[in-house]
Amino acid sequence: MRTVKSSVKGWKTAATRPAVLIVIVLQALGLGACSLQEPAQPWIEQIAKQEKIYRSQGADVPSGYITGRALSDYAGLLISGFCDALGRLGSSDRWLDIGAGDGQAILDYYALEDNAAPAQKCARSFSKAHAVAMSIEDRRTDKWRQQAAIFGGDRLRYLSGKRLRNYSGEELGKFQIITDVYGGFSYTEDLSQFVEKVLGLLEVGGVFYTLVQSVHLEDGKDNPNTRYLTELVDAAGHDVKVCSWLKQTACVKAGCESKSDWDTPTELIDIRKVCSDVSVPRMKLLKFEAGYPPGRRFQLEP
Repeated sequence: MRTVKSSVKGWKTAATRPAVLIVIVLQALGLGACSLQEPAQPWIEQIAKQEKIYRSQGADVPSGYITGRALSDYAGLLISGFCDALGRLGSSDRWLDIGAGDGQAILDYYALEDNAAPAQKCARSFSKAHAVAMSIEDRRTDKWRQQAAIFGGDRLRYLSGKRLRNYSGEELGKFQIITDVYGGFSYTEDLSQFVEKVLGLLEVGGVFYTLVQSVHLEDGKDNPNTRYLTELVDAAGHDVKVCSWLKQTACVKAGCESKSDWDTPTELIDIRKVCSDVSVPRMKLLKFEAGYPPGRRFQLEP
């Protein structure tokens, strides 16, 4: 966005600096000038607050913003069949983990010693796929660096500093499996663009595994008194279920497991890419409230 110098004397006053900072943050997020116009204004500051959560380090990381989930956590949080699918990957295959935090799940996958109890094992095999961890903030630990040194950066790769949408297809390549455990799918302010980007990175036949909490469940068994964090509505304002929306996407087969007995109604999702001409139904953002995860409301566009 081109900057136009104000002709008003003293335009950089203390009162205007917060607004200027918000503009800078939005440009870094890739939300251009149009995001400063209605109806974006009500949630511009919320996105700036969300950015602080992403960038938090050490004692400043909110207690509910978890950055170190193990592979056993993935096994319990993702849809049935994930561990088997990961275990079937060969040495030439590739796995992308979005919102990987410190990359613990990938470290577990590559662990040299397997001390896990049988019930906690997931994808244990001698043949390991190339694994890419992606995080907005660099949260690598000494353990990650040690393992990467052993196996090589071509097999354990860590990407940070920007969002998924800011990477080109050439930078990332193609993947057989993509995972997102309370990552971009739960946090993005542009859900259609995020899903389209993910599916563009999948090989035909590849699968995207993710989940989203506090939503209207596909099986309809969620408590109607739930405080929904992610809401989808049609042009008339009627509720649309996340899985119903995903199933409208061209060239995919979407499956869901509804968890009404969890602390919050959660949908476990897998999306298999079955052909190349993917087309995701577009949505616009109506509401965004910073959090971990944030509160979001989207409306399907005609």
